[in-house]
Amino acid sequence: MTKCKGKTEQIDVKELLERDEDFLQAALQALLQAALEAEMSETIGAEKGERTETRLAYRSGYYPRSLVTRVGTLELRVPQDRAGRFSTELFQRSEKALVGTLAEMYVQGVSTRKVKAVTEALCGHSFSASAISAVNKSLDEALLAFAERRLSEPLPYLILDARYEKVRDAGIILSQAVLVAVAVDGQGQRQIIGVDLANRESRSSWRDFLSALKERGLFGVEFVVSDDHPGLKQAIREVLPSAAWQRCYVHFLRNALDHLPRKLADDCLQELRWIYDRRELVEVRRDIAAWLAKWCAKHSKLCDWVEENIEETLTYYRLPLAHHKHMKSTNMLERFNQELSGAPMWCAFSPMRKAACG
Repeated sequence: MTKCKGKTEQIDVKELLERDEDFLQAALQALLQAALEAEMSETIGAEKGERTETRLAYRSGYYPRSLVTRVGTLELRVPQDRAGRFSTELFQRSEKALVGTLAEMYVQGVSTRKVKAVTEALCGHSFSASAISAVNKSLDEALLAFAERRLSEPLPYLILDARYEKVRDAGIILSQAVLVAVAVDGQGQRQIIGVDLANRESRSSWRDFLSALKERGLFGVEFVVSDDHPGLKQAIREVLPSAAWQRCYVHFLRNALDHLPRKLADDCLQELRWIYDRRELVEVRRDIAAWLAKWCAKHSKLCDWVEENIEETLTYYRLPLAHHKHMKSTNMLERFNQELSGAPMWCAFSPMRKAACG
């Protein structure tokens, strides 16, 4: 009974605190002021008024500083010391968090009008369009440095894919290709090494994209995964001639639908999909032969196509077994492509095309 009463009282107090914004503001201000005092004591090696041989400096009053929070503007007194040793990251962290929030909204394609509304709700005041634009421009330098960074270590695995996005160019909405490259290093760490914008997927656009990666230092590529786009395949052969090529088996199974009657609910494709779970290539070849024998009479067109093209999807069997799951398809890029959808972040990877961002 007592436990229940105590719980009820705790909830009432919590609700009271949440409703009392003045109390929350005062409590937060007191908390942060205490944090500033503790930071100063740690910096100078002594509490306020403490006599100690470990003291590094002496206090020298305060200066006022405002901090905007969700519960209102806090007026804080920032301590100073005579030697100028003390420096707090409290305000820097707050400003960095706010700037980071604005930048994230920009990356997600949020309009300037909505950004102003969100910042007003968070901080109690809104930012002008020019201020928001200035924050957005602060991304350029970091993103450009990331896009042009040197690739100084061997990257044995490379995954390539493209998606199409709507962009605004000279007031006209166009569909353009976003070319993406993800690499895996010798320790199994994945990293995005290239994102660029092209008018369309073609041999020349992919060749230029891959050549730019090599100019930045790309080397040691042994294995490339992609779909079977003809221009991409040719560009891989020209720029990375020594790398083995793996046709994405997921795209392969989707392509197989083109060789079946529409709305067909047979199990043949599901059985074909199961073949890619085999651990050994000898098992795969045995199961392919059995699959062809089972379905050739009913779906001769599909079976002829599979027999002619399936070898391109089995290259991954030359890799260690532990690598099969991730290197037999371009699925590793799917999450990134989902985040990329509708976001203007890729424009920074192609500075000459920033005007195309809408």
